[in-house]
Amino acid sequence: MPRLPLRPTFLAIALCAAAPLLAQPYPSKPIRVVVGFPPGGTNDILARMIAQKLTENLGQAVIVDNRPGANSIIGSELVARSAPDGYTLLLNSVVHAINAGLYKKLPYDPVNDFAPVILLASGQLVLVTHPSLPVNSVKQLVALAKARPGEINYASTSSGGSPHLAMELFKTMAGGLKIVHIPYKGTGPAFTDLLSGQVPLMFSPLLPALPHIKAGKLRALAVGSSKRAPVVPEVPTMAESGLPGFEASAWFGVFAPARTSKDVVGRLNAEIVKILQVPDLRGRLSSQGADPIGSTPEQFGDYVRSEIAKWARVIEASGARAE
Repeated sequence: MPRLPLRPTFLAIALCAAAPLLAQPYPSKPIRVVVGFPPGGTNDILARMIAQKLTENLGQAVIVDNRPGANSIIGSELVARSAPDGYTLLLNSVVHAINAGLYKKLPYDPVNDFAPVILLASGQLVLVTHPSLPVNSVKQLVALAKARPGEINYASTSSGGSPHLAMELFKTMAGGLKIVHIPYKGTGPAFTDLLSGQVPLMFSPLLPALPHIKAGKLRALAVGSSKRAPVVPEVPTMAESGLPGFEASAWFGVFAPARTSKDVVGRLNAEIVKILQVPDLRGRLSSQGADPIGSTPEQFGDYVRSEIAKWARVIEASGARAE
């Protein structure tokens, strides 16, 4: 009796068995959101807010994975090298753009190795002084710095972070001020010396500075954004203070690895846009000194490229370098 042609039959059975797996909707397993900073900072807080809501909406666990180090480079490299399946994401800040100009060589391409998902929010930066510094406005600070070149120091939370580069942008736009950079390893150590008057000046994220501004321990001269901060509406913008065109904010966004499908990126974008409209989350963001934005993936990609070019010019003009 002749043998039946079994191979096509087995192939058909195998394909039928695999069909449900191939057709599984996204997401079908937990999603990891990598944050390149330690727990407790603005990046981490924002990631956990979004992760909680995504878990509720998607029906899958969304887990925050802190991978701190090297100004977010460690976490960013991990995501750049991950499978482009939508299950490993990166939540990063403006340092993603700053690093492109600050480091001669990165272990990834900040544009081509990532798929932009969404611009989440912008975080306010505020220029603060210790009360011992005899200035009450940006104009007075500029005049004092010009009269005492090299005699005034400023703190930053790290070399290459947004507070550092915001001050370098300020120095350049104010006519090449000679104010000396004192870098610290984190917000805590920087604020210890700022509050004691050891270092009298700093561009700070608004959240950690806010209670000290309210208590009169720090004097707020201006915010770095294009509009005033709702939590300190009496504080002018840098543009209102005599530097038109100045804008420096600690924006935050979500990236996926390059080659992640447009369908997956679109699904994530749509879900996060919905989350950013939830009143309680918007209120929590505002309490962190952040303004929710939302964007299309294409808009975010264009914005990242423009930010890379902008901060590269600031870094070149200031001579800032990674330390």
